[in-house]
Amino acid sequence: MTNKETVYVVSDSVGETAELMVKAVASQFFGQEVEIKHFSYVEDKQDITNVITMSKYSLSIIAYTIVVPELKHYLDQKAAEEGVIAVDLMHPLMNAFTQKFNMEPNRQPGQMRKLDENYFKRVEAIEFAVKYDDGQEVRGLKQADIVLVGISRTSKTPLSMYLANKTFKVANVPLIPEIQPPKELFSIPRKKCVGLIISPEKLYEIRTERLKSLGLTSSANYASLDRILEELTCAENIMKKIGCPIIDVSNKAIEETADQILAIFNKRESFA
Repeated sequence: MTNKETVYVVSDSVGETAELMVKAVASQFFGQEVEIKHFSYVEDKQDITNVITMSKYSLSIIAYTIVVPELKHYLDQKAAEEGVIAVDLMHPLMNAFTQKFNMEPNRQPGQMRKLDENYFKRVEAIEFAVKYDDGQEVRGLKQADIVLVGISRTSKTPLSMYLANKTFKVANVPLIPEIQPPKELFSIPRKKCVGLIISPEKLYEIRTERLKSLGLTSSANYASLDRILEELTCAENIMKKIGCPIIDVSNKAIEETADQILAIFNKRESFA
């Protein structure tokens, strides 16, 4: 059985970047596998001294992603003194960025992981918005950061998706006169809820166009002014019962309404 070569992956963060690069390079050597030994979250010179000593006596190399200048320089110096090969996987590219964009890196460990965490939060929020769209599952109301309530065609779904892209978990509930709203809507903190209303004229216009796109006549009850007024009255009564803020979306873009929602929540957070 052939012994695997060893590479010490050293990082002041997790070390995922260095590990991937080591594996990519190792695959070019006849598919040779390597044993990767991790030294993550390196914080002081003693950590570096320890890994250099182990690398020296195991005849291994070090691949590192360290952005703190003091630790990087110390590793380079000690590796040279002990005859250990140490490869900086980030510095050449960071230098290129500095020269090209005339900017200095912030040299803070773990920045990519923060970006990754934000990405996964956004994906999770989008999946949440899809799952709990249009009142599909009321149990999502307790888990949501924001709950939108309103009648049909008040932009609940696009608003949910827009806010999800900002990592907020949003559920939305349609308000229909003939259907009692879920009791959970009245048991969650009212500060999580936002009511959406729209002018009767604007809603009539939107619903009429919607019916045309479906090949239906505008005489359908869905687009009648009497029906619209009934729905709006019912919805406003429910919103008042909840005690939530109400936003008129009549002439607002999705982004504008979303900003108004976030302003409400940020104001509440600042006084919490």
